Amino acid sequence: MRHGKSGKTMGMHTSLRVAVLRNMAVSLIEHGRISTTLLRAKVLRGFVEPLITAGKKNDLSSRRYVLRRLPNKSAVKRLFSEVSPAFAERKGGYTRIMRTGRRKGDNADMAMIEFVDKIKVQEEAK
Repeated sequence: MRHGKSGKTMGMHTSLRVAVLRNMAVSLIEHGRISTTLLRAKVLRGFVEPLITAGKKNDLSSRRYVLRRLPNKSAVKRLFSEVSPAFAERKGGYTRIMRTGRRKGDNADMAMIEFVDKIKVQEEAK
């Protein structure tokens, strides 16, 4: 029974759910937009927006807070240097979810999640 339990589990155990959210958050920060299921996009929004708010403070404690939640140091660096300063004047609502239809294989609701303000993705020379 789920008495008193809140939050979306997405049909996963806790460790898998946290890993999926961390990886999707890194992809969103690196690329600016990702396509996923509607439920995952809604859960990801609640995971990423507090990280951007912490990134706006740009102090040591907020950097440690974000590093605990994201596994990728380059994504954390990009969050603090490019993403959070772009939202300096905005008080919240950093992401937008747009429905894109249904997936062909299992008819799941698909959505695209992206940042509200366009952030330039730097092309890395390889």
